[in-house]
Amino acid sequence: LKGRSAFLFFKNHPEIKQNKMWGGHLWSPSYYFGSVGNMSKEVVEKYINDQIYNAVRDGKPYPSPH
Repeated sequence: LKGRSAFLFFKNHPEIKQNKMWGGHLWSPSYYFGSVGNMSKEVVEKYINDQIYNAVRDGKPYPSPH
């Protein structure tokens, strides 16, 4: 969500990125940690592995799962 919204924002406002406002970034490189409720460990692991697979497929960096 953050990456896509930043892409669209800078696409529509390239002058902001060119001026190096916010260091050329729209969002901070932060992480969110939250509860997963009553999901099983397997469901959470599948979600994480799917995120890593998608990042590798798209040539994007990804955090280590460990």
